[in-house]
Amino acid sequence: MRVIDTSIPDVKIIEPQVFGDDRGFFFESFNHDKFEQAIGREVKFVQDNHSRSAKGVLRGLHYQIQHPQGKLVRVVAGEVFDVAVDMRKLSATFGQWVGVTLSAENKRQLWVPEGFAHGFAVTSDYAEFLYKTTDYWFKDYERSLAWDDPELGVVWPLKEAPIISDKDAQGLLFAAAEVY
Repeated sequence: MRVIDTSIPDVKIIEPQVFGDDRGFFFESFNHDKFEQAIGREVKFVQDNHSRSAKGVLRGLHYQIQHPQGKLVRVVAGEVFDVAVDMRKLSATFGQWVGVTLSAENKRQLWVPEGFAHGFAVTSDYAEFLYKTTDYWFKDYERSLAWDDPELGVVWPLKEAPIISDKDAQGLLFAAAEVY
């Protein structure tokens, strides 16, 4: 496993060692000890989630103001552009974002720690997205940032307006959002 730093030091790209030949491939998709060593702290995952979305769907940017969730995310079919926004007001990278292409082909994972808003846009015909969380989902604490907030300036690789949920259409601008 190779750990790649992003422009936000707490967000990490995790690249597995893949063993492949003409029969297919094998890789270790998660090893608790190696993961904790890679990010430099203890983590307990409590839930796994799996979604499938069509091309042009954008989910996010979501976070929980209480019971914040760290997420280890990956794509097992298709491709997405995955984004993390630092919502920690005491952080040197507060209000900054990082975006990474995750795909079934590159097999990369992204560690998005607690205190970040998270979302992704599907750039292939469809994508299946898997992620582990460090806390459970609590509807009352979930918040949504506007995916197109000009202050954040996330550069989504979309050619058309994304397909978003009604909830995400109500996302707040960063300046009005609750932060950690």
